[in-house]
Amino acid sequence: MKLKIRKFALLIALTASLSACAPVMFGGAVVGSLVAVDRRTSGIQLEDERIELRAAQFIRDNLGDRVHVNITSYNRQALVTGEVPNERDKAAVQQLVGRVENVKLVVNELGVMNTSSLSERSSDTLITGRVKAALVDAQDIFANAYKVVTERGTVYLMGRVTQREANRATDIARGISSVKKVVRVFEIISEEELQRLLPKQPEKDKPESKK
Repeated sequence: MKLKIRKFALLIALTASLSACAPVMFGGAVVGSLVAVDRRTSGIQLEDERIELRAAQFIRDNLGDRVHVNITSYNRQALVTGEVPNERDKAAVQQLVGRVENVKLVVNELGVMNTSSLSERSSDTLITGRVKAALVDAQDIFANAYKVVTERGTVYLMGRVTQREANRATDIARGISSVKKVVRVFEIISEEELQRLLPKQPEKDKPESKK
């Protein structure tokens, strides 16, 4: 029971995207801490937020509510998911997102179909939660290095990761029930670059030599 509580608390902390070290409280007790180390610079993180907001505004202004579009930006790669009624609107969304300042790549995963139902979106939310929980459980990867998006049962994985991390997260996501497909929208980095991105461990104080 305690293990389930701890996993639940860690999942809440992860999905909230904490920006610093923070104790996780549950039931008045500290059950652990989560260090949210983002592999993007703080400037890029702000750019990604602006990209998402501006792209969503462009789409609302030009296409109104006849489309259901979600924008997820990571390191200036804009993932576009959701549904549109026709190919013309799909192309229009691609152009609108591509016009947003600082977008370097648009990954257009829109479906030309009827808008997804509330039950389908609820199912997607549950799948996202399960994938994130499974990433937290894994002992050989950093769960907070990934951004997870689910649309109509398809899981999209984003992040700056090594090939090893990409393969491991893909295998984990594929093992979650109700996942139909896993699409990787990764930026692959080397193991050497990963080591440079990881927080440096403080050197232990050397004991004073006896005189």
